[in-house]
Amino acid sequence: MPESNANGLQTETLDLPGWKHFYSGKVRDLYVPADDVIVDGSGQDRVLVVASDRISAYDHVLSSEIPDKGRILTQLSLWWFEQLGVEHHVLGSTAAEGVPAEVEGRAMICKRLEMFPVECIARGYLTGSGLAEYRQSGTVCDIPLPEGLVDGSRLEHAIFTPSAKAEVGEHDENITYDDVVAMVGDDIAARLSELTLKIYTRAEEIARGRGIILADTKVEFGIDVTTGVITLGDEVLTPDSSRFWDASTYEPGKAQPSFDKQFVRDWLTSAESGWDRSSDTPPPALPADVVEKTRARYVEAYEKLTGRTFV
Repeated sequence: MPESNANGLQTETLDLPGWKHFYSGKVRDLYVPADDVIVDGSGQDRVLVVASDRISAYDHVLSSEIPDKGRILTQLSLWWFEQLGVEHHVLGSTAAEGVPAEVEGRAMICKRLEMFPVECIARGYLTGSGLAEYRQSGTVCDIPLPEGLVDGSRLEHAIFTPSAKAEVGEHDENITYDDVVAMVGDDIAARLSELTLKIYTRAEEIARGRGIILADTKVEFGIDVTTGVITLGDEVLTPDSSRFWDASTYEPGKAQPSFDKQFVRDWLTSAESGWDRSSDTPPPALPADVVEKTRARYVEAYEKLTGRTFV
């Protein structure tokens, strides 16, 4: 049944046996075990993460959806979790493991984590908000970079450039490493940086071997409420959380075509959409061809990275 959550998002709460709706974000919905299936209290340490087909752009959740987006990104995340060699939150992803049949393929049963209030970002290439700061001050998150870099320049070493999590509808804010230390302490800040760069380095190598450049990525961590271990959560290395470029067309000095919602952003800022990004007016519905091209780009990223066919 469609309803508005606390953030004003229009979401559809599903009736899933054994689970009750707990929270909805921009594109994912969280469910916790229903009281009648908690026997020994252990169920309280589990959460069902269901990926929707919703899509967000410019801090708005659009009225249009991208068919199969939830399944594509869930399956890609699951594939990456297997590649990375770090502690992660996934406990199961199939009906045999307890995922309701209604959402199998786009849902994961996960450990409940106490999430850190930090978006952990690793950049191996200069672009986006990092490029904007560099052009102004020669730094990214106060990290000095060499002169003469351009849009798409590869950095000598990947850098940890965190941001502070914002409420839905607000912009995340780039912060410095010292800000992270002030938020979570020296030891945890060091561990978050270490894990983020480890994940990026491993994923960049894998992607490059498949003809894709991983320009940057955002990951999130939390404390496992049972073990106290810092654990990788949320989604990982999807086109919604990372910039993937086609290595065969990579050319520094210009914006690179990417495997993400670029078609959505381009259309929303075009004259055809008629939408004023600076206004309070919600974005218009997407044309069918933009929806189709966006879905195709997500599928292409999945198939190139995993070597599997999406069905």
